[in-house]
Amino acid sequence: MKSPEKDKLQTLLKMLMEFGSEQSIVFLNYRDGVERVAKFLSAEGFVISALHGGLDQRQREEAVYRFANHSTNVLVGTDLAARGLDIPDVANIIHYNLPVGEDEYVHRIGRTGRWDATGRSFIILGPEEHLPEYVKEQTAEHPLQPAKGAAPQPCMATLYIGKGKKDKISKGDILGFLCKKGGLQSAEIGKIDVNDRYAYAAISRTKLRSVLNNVKGEKIKGVKTIVEEVR
Repeated sequence: MKSPEKDKLQTLLKMLMEFGSEQSIVFLNYRDGVERVAKFLSAEGFVISALHGGLDQRQREEAVYRFANHSTNVLVGTDLAARGLDIPDVANIIHYNLPVGEDEYVHRIGRTGRWDATGRSFIILGPEEHLPEYVKEQTAEHPLQPAKGAAPQPCMATLYIGKGKKDKISKGDILGFLCKKGGLQSAEIGKIDVNDRYAYAAISRTKLRSVLNNVKGEKIKGVKTIVEEVR
């Protein structure tokens, strides 16, 4: 993929608009680049996760969790996102920056096409950049259309619930709470994960506002708790 400008933001924007609701990981080499691209995409209306070494453990966890449960369509990260993350359903890997070496390249493209799924890998080359020698796969130029319309939105949103296993809260308790108090159907609730002192739950994005209003001040197993969107 050729970018006509050294700054590749507009080329990336066109790509992600074309990919629509598909799950895409955008790789950069440095934290500053991740933050810059994440800020740009957010301003363009995308709901994104950002992942780099400057985040604390909780922030990293939430970034990965939101992407894995389809609360974000785009994960923008350094090579930290290329190792040890079991994220299925990744359709597109985009190398915004060329990998620093072959090992990094191999780990990056290993994020897609997992679990017998299929995926694509794209390298955005600036005017003075060339395809690295370690790229052995057959490549082809991918023509892009002008970006039109609004940024595609993910189908889910993630809730933070301030109670967990040590508060004797289970997945079933959270499911019942979201249905009875939140007004959701079970089909509108996705992945639920319960940690020691808090839990995450994915819900239909279209119901986010109504759920937050419905559960405000409500109790789960007789105890009040914080329920808020993870952003």
